[in-house]
Amino acid sequence: MLLARIALVSLEVAATSARTRKTALLAALFRDAEPDDVPVVIPYLAGRLPQGRLGIGWSTLRVPVTPAGEPTLTVAGTDAELSAIGALGGPGSQAARKERLTRLLGAATAQEQHFLRGLLTGEVRQGALDAVAVDALADAAGAPRDEVRRAVMLAGSLGPVARTLLAEGPGALASFRLTVGRPVQPMLAHTSRSVTEAIDRLGPCVVEEKLDGIRVQVHRDGPQVRVYTRALDDITDRLPEVAAAVTRLRADRFILDGEAIALGADGRPRPFQETAGRVGSRRDVATAADAVPVVPVFFDVLSVDGRDLLDLPLSERHRDLASLVPEEMRVRRVAVEYPADERRRAAAVAFSEDTLARGHEGVVVKGTAAPYSAGRRGASWLKVKPVHTLDLVVLAAEWGHGRRTGRLSNLHLGARRDDGTFAMLGKTFKGLTDTMLSWQTQRLRELATGDDGHVVTVRPELVVEIAYDGLQSSTRYPEGVTLRFARVLRYREDKSAEEADTVGTVLSRRG
Repeated sequence: MLLARIALVSLEVAATSARTRKTALLAALFRDAEPDDVPVVIPYLAGRLPQGRLGIGWSTLRVPVTPAGEPTLTVAGTDAELSAIGALGGPGSQAARKERLTRLLGAATAQEQHFLRGLLTGEVRQGALDAVAVDALADAAGAPRDEVRRAVMLAGSLGPVARTLLAEGPGALASFRLTVGRPVQPMLAHTSRSVTEAIDRLGPCVVEEKLDGIRVQVHRDGPQVRVYTRALDDITDRLPEVAAAVTRLRADRFILDGEAIALGADGRPRPFQETAGRVGSRRDVATAADAVPVVPVFFDVLSVDGRDLLDLPLSERHRDLASLVPEEMRVRRVAVEYPADERRRAAAVAFSEDTLARGHEGVVVKGTAAPYSAGRRGASWLKVKPVHTLDLVVLAAEWGHGRRTGRLSNLHLGARRDDGTFAMLGKTFKGLTDTMLSWQTQRLRELATGDDGHVVTVRPELVVEIAYDGLQSSTRYPEGVTLRFARVLRYREDKSAEEADTVGTVLSRRG
């Protein structure tokens, strides 16, 4: 398939806000694509490079290159060339990357150049395209949408499902099963204002402590243990104590869902940054483990000894969890079997308050009848935190003054719109420690797309958790609201920009 077709469809998708039209455009594209092209086409249209960052800065991309008159670039050829550019390293690699990129752009038409530059700078934003692509793929192949969604959930990504479905037809979806050793997308939670509100919405439920750790999915197949992050990255080698703890459990084959967290000698959680830093450490793991040991704490089980538990209600899955994992390795919880029972409601509220007093960030209220909706933000899981927080995207940052001279300080914060763009909600420089200032200066310069000497604009990729006291009307910002007393809590590198809070979520909190 020619890259020109992708560039055209990208423009057409961006030009419409109608989900049905987006789906129809993508379905037509998938019908014409070769099965091996689709795993590349899908991330391209969503604004992602399969190779990740290639070390190409905005200053290189803004140099004009005479475009080709006719389209000749193929999707496969472009992907191969970008992989080759990304693999360059060592002395002279920067010049070599620039030379090969210029050659690639010279083989592209003007429309293809525009698309490639947007792709390389992270500016191709089509708005929740992954979900639309799943439906479009189903329509293109004549497969039930629910079956395709489930296959994607079990495969961990859309690419392999797309290739198999288009090559072999709907019957091949049955080959995607829950498999030990192949991570699945985790189930996520919506938010609720209070424990009692969550109980009223869910009915019979349990209230579990919400740990301020790193989400992990642990697979064991006999002596083989693998540990995956929320983003399905394999971090087994970084957490040997987690793997060791799991090998002591009685079953031989299972999949567990939980958190890895660093605790102090008093049993209270250490700062999130310490846990995140430990999990992110790739060098001298033994020394890092001695300095900041982590422990696994599990709250769900997806499979045990060949039994797929995804469709079972939470109450049944927890019985399997309790028989497999000792109490000290499970999250604390309290059951609310009868939501109208005021004593049980009061006990749930007291449990939440005690969880906060022990240093954790809140609770998650879960409906006991609900299955495990992997890869979805299920309505049966509701997280409750004590303060107003939002996960926002950094759109730009201002160079600091005084003691912050030479460092990027004041952050421009944005919420995600339905069309994939971001609406600025305000700025903040509060809550930033010296360590965070140094880190964010380096990280934001890597994401920079422009610098006028005062403001550095960046690709909208970095997610930051912001605490705030409320919302107030403002004519300065596009959605008519801004955050009151916003301050930085932490960066969320475990989240992508597509997982940031939406404008709709923000506006729903306006009193």
